[in-house]
Amino acid sequence: MGKNHCLGRGEAAMAVESVNPGGGDGLGPVLRQVRAGNGFEEALAQILQVVRLGLVPAGERLPPERELAERMGISRVTLREVLKALQEQGLLESRRGRYGGTFVLPRPDTPADSAEAELRRRVAGVDIEDVLRFREVLESGAAGLCAAQGLTGPQADRLRAALRATHDAPLADYRRRDTLFHLALVELAGSPTLTAQYAAVRATVNELLDCIPLLVRNLEHSQQQHEVLVEAVLERDAEAAREVMREHCCGTAALLRGFLA
Repeated sequence: MGKNHCLGRGEAAMAVESVNPGGGDGLGPVLRQVRAGNGFEEALAQILQVVRLGLVPAGERLPPERELAERMGISRVTLREVLKALQEQGLLESRRGRYGGTFVLPRPDTPADSAEAELRRRVAGVDIEDVLRFREVLESGAAGLCAAQGLTGPQADRLRAALRATHDAPLADYRRRDTLFHLALVELAGSPTLTAQYAAVRATVNELLDCIPLLVRNLEHSQQQHEVLVEAVLERDAEAAREVMREHCCGTAALLRGFLA
């Protein structure tokens, strides 16, 4: 996987060693300290890697919650939300009792003509890293431009209305309204070329998102980031707007890498 700041800081691997010297269980290369801004998404991506790489075989138990939380630098509350989301996807199972814990479940065979298999075929030729980097550059740039130049009253109302629409969206319609919110922000930057380029890359991002499940915890986190983003734009804080958008894009990227890598 190529180097980029969405993947975490260069010192991430060293942070793991300080918590779990030697990485004797073989999980050291995958389990690392995550950034607080996207703790849920990045931790979920790491646990997914552990499962998908077979580092903990089917039927075996993950390390204890306390150890996992320490190694990734997250709270046990966040870790339990991650484990619950993966249990709901049929990847993990929680067992109680003296020999309990969180166990990796065997992955069921999926029909070759299943909807998921079809979606994976559609994105098989997509350079995911390139798409994610380009999306981040376009969106963080647009957010910074909107904040730096300021919005008129009607423009600010439009952005607020697009944000409200995502709050009121039923789960099945969330991604469409989320797309409309992001498109509105990019268009308000005032560059038709930027808008056209973003619309194209967003179409590819949505195809990738269609391959992964909607996770309520992630949507709640995204909404919080949207709120902070809009506030930064309306307050004309370009640096904060760019940083919030960059972090927002990195959260989505972490999920896509986790599920599709």
